[in-house]
Amino acid sequence: MTRRLKSILALLAGNAIGLLLAALLLPEFAVKPISFIVVVIVFTLVQWIAEPLILKLGEKKAPAIKGGIALIVTFIGLLVTDLVTNGLTVGGISNLLAATLLVWLGALVASVVLPIYVFKELREPKK
Repeated sequence: MTRRLKSILALLAGNAIGLLLAALLLPEFAVKPISFIVVVIVFTLVQWIAEPLILKLGEKKAPAIKGGIALIVTFIGLLVTDLVTNGLTVGGISNLLAATLLVWLGALVASVVLPIYVFKELREPKK
């Protein structure tokens, strides 16, 4: 398995863990079990597309935003995924904000833990 494929799988797994964490802890936040894989893929795809755009916009218009790019991308990913899929229900703005933090935190922890225990090749610098 290539390093790129392992990186994609680690990102998908991290986002899945983050979404599950939000679904477990937030009362109105729900992911339909039958749609879970589609929701994770759509969410990850939206993040993958939005991140470079927001980063580029942030560099030009608001350099102070650079530190919060991951949170902004997670927020937009949740919002767009909620709008385009039937499998995700956010349940209001307060849930959206709380879910942004939980999904970001879950994905962050997974991105640290997965390379240590599952994808050991991702720990090594690119050659």
